[in-house]
Amino acid sequence: MQTIAEKLQGRTGNLTRAERKLSDVILRNYPVSGLGTITSLAEAADVSTPTVARLVQKLGFAGFPEFQYGLRQELDEKISSPLTKRENWVDDAPDAHLLNRFTKAVIDNIGQSMAKVDPQAFDTACEMLSDTKRSVFIVGGRITRTLADYFFLHFQVIRSRVTQITSNSNAWPHFALDFEANDVVVIFDVRRYENSTLKLAELARERGAEIILFTDQWMSPIAQLATITFSNQIAAPSAWDSNITTMLMSEIVIAEVQERNWGTTRKRMEGLESMFDRTKLFQKF
Repeated sequence: MQTIAEKLQGRTGNLTRAERKLSDVILRNYPVSGLGTITSLAEAADVSTPTVARLVQKLGFAGFPEFQYGLRQELDEKISSPLTKRENWVDDAPDAHLLNRFTKAVIDNIGQSMAKVDPQAFDTACEMLSDTKRSVFIVGGRITRTLADYFFLHFQVIRSRVTQITSNSNAWPHFALDFEANDVVVIFDVRRYENSTLKLAELARERGAEIILFTDQWMSPIAQLATITFSNQIAAPSAWDSNITTMLMSEIVIAEVQERNWGTTRKRMEGLESMFDRTKLFQKF
């Protein structure tokens, strides 16, 4: 299912000037921005209440109450804990085996996520990450730091000037000292979004760095600060969200940047293999 934010972003070209102003206000502090009265939302966007009514109808809602109900459902999804997520799917779990149900959910997630990717935004992100004049910093949260580790390991081979920001948020200001204009900070942040990660993103933007964000369909608050956002479907029949679509998207980025930098990357790989041989890290057959 598309979120309301995704619907707004997908219909930008079909909105009037007033509706675009309203859409920007809704997305600015999404989804909380739409939970007040219709009058307060209209005043915040400096548009009329009929404009609000027309926009929610364009999004497929019968009226403003139904629109707000959709926002509240998304908010519940955003803040739900693993226990809550398990209760939601166990109550009406189908009879099919979990192997089939989980696999189908992941395949659906991949299809929906790939359909949303803007090729131009993808190319821009890869161009930024390929530019060796820019330093690249990579960070994840409590769960997503494993994705950040994987991303960093590959980028460390592909190019120079790549730094992994440690999982200890107390040390993050030390890394932020090195952020410079046009550097790239890659952030993995999915629900329940971490306050410390948002603060790091704010520091990055203040220092002129650009952010590439890997997030979920509900969109981390960091999306408001990011230059490029990859929004991935992550819901699965489990107490835990699935990282498969996020991993897939990150691997596609890795593959593209590797090709763009292949001349340099090949030399780095050859040097790395030589060191592996000297240290006898791997078996030889």
